[in-house]
Amino acid sequence: MSQAFHADSADLVVKEVLSWELFGTASRELAQHIADSDFEPEIVIAVARGGLLPAGSLSYALGLKLADAINVEFYTDVHETLPDPVLLAPMLDTESIKGKRLLVVDDVADSGRTLALVLDLLRDMGADARSAVLYAKSASVVSPDFVWRRTDEWIVFPWSAEPPVTPASASA
Repeated sequence: MSQAFHADSADLVVKEVLSWELFGTASRELAQHIADSDFEPEIVIAVARGGLLPAGSLSYALGLKLADAINVEFYTDVHETLPDPVLLAPMLDTESIKGKRLLVVDDVADSGRTLALVLDLLRDMGADARSAVLYAKSASVVSPDFVWRRTDEWIVFPWSAEPPVTPASASA
């Protein structure tokens, strides 16, 4: 099993910390913002990995059964990225989204380059794609359609706050 890199932000003094409890509040408030808009999504698309939990939460809060994910790699460490976002297999079934109203969900629009890549891809496939994020940063090249909170600090999400678990030692 290959391990994904864990960004350790323990040395950062100033950061935004999202707890599990606040994540629940954020999800409901973001869902309400979407429900109050004139956009009625048919399918929720998570930008994996960071957008998986927010997308699942929003799909339940909005009463949407249809959901899928698109895999993108960009961050390699705290404040370190690849030169460009990269799509990873397995690929999204883009044939089934033509003409559909999609809500593309990620945890944060930091540089916005990942979100731009995904939105451009889906729109090029004929979908009406809008975006929702928990956090947006001022440097983002994309202005998400729906945002819960804005910050320019590093964000610690509850699902990535701890390093991955490893097999327990064989001590008896």
